[in-house]
Amino acid sequence: MKKNIFLGIAIAVIVVLIGGVCYGFYQKLTYHPQNPVATIVMKDLGTIKVELYPDKAPNTVANFIKLANNGFYNGLTFHRTIPEFMIQGGSKSGTGSGAPTLGDLNQDDQTATYAISGEFIANGYTKNTIRHERGVISMARSDYSSVNSSLITQGYNSAGSQFFIVTKDNTSLDGLYAAFGKVIEGMEVVDEIANVEVETRESNVEGKTQDRPVNPPVIESITVETYGVDYGMPKTLTPFDYTNWLLQQYNSSANSGTNTGDGNVTEND
Repeated sequence: MKKNIFLGIAIAVIVVLIGGVCYGFYQKLTYHPQNPVATIVMKDLGTIKVELYPDKAPNTVANFIKLANNGFYNGLTFHRTIPEFMIQGGSKSGTGSGAPTLGDLNQDDQTATYAISGEFIANGYTKNTIRHERGVISMARSDYSSVNSSLITQGYNSAGSQFFIVTKDNTSLDGLYAAFGKVIEGMEVVDEIANVEVETRESNVEGKTQDRPVNPPVIESITVETYGVDYGMPKTLTPFDYTNWLLQQYNSSANSGTNTGDGNVTEND
């Protein structure tokens, strides 16, 4: 009798253990961590919260998180604002130029600038299907193809720290820029930024910067809650040296006795 009781207890324990192991495996298979959320605190304007999508643009998200939580964006501005289109910020110089350094990522090389590969369809990355709808955040980048059509890839892989938030649906950007999240709170703050007074809305004229606010809205801080997930260090690239490339073209032209003409590289819309 006692033998049967002990056997029954042993079987019950084994069943419970097997069930616990199976449940553990089930949890691991079905577990989806909460997406990270960025909090953008604007001076005198309010707060914007943005949900990030690491499943769509993992390296872009990792880069943004690392820069934000290292305090890179604190004190920078939205240097370009266009109503019914987008607001752009994250420029180290505040003018739309200047790239982040490896030191901004807490890497050993404090001065070398870097870029990241563009996670979007035109650049051969097909997992990112985020559309540029109102409220979507995306990475700004350069467009060198207007100078030379052979430089398309260099432009695709030129993002660093600058980002923009779309204020109106814009399908022309889809697949050409690395969208990586969407505003979940504070869209009214985004709209307020988009409609600040600017120096000029005309084409660039000497001494003025197109769509530059008279008083650029200041980012007090950007921090990202990762809910315990470590998204790691982003993979970086050596940025394209446009100035050196242009110099080489002039030298080549001078040696061959021909004219190259000139062109202006502007930030993409």
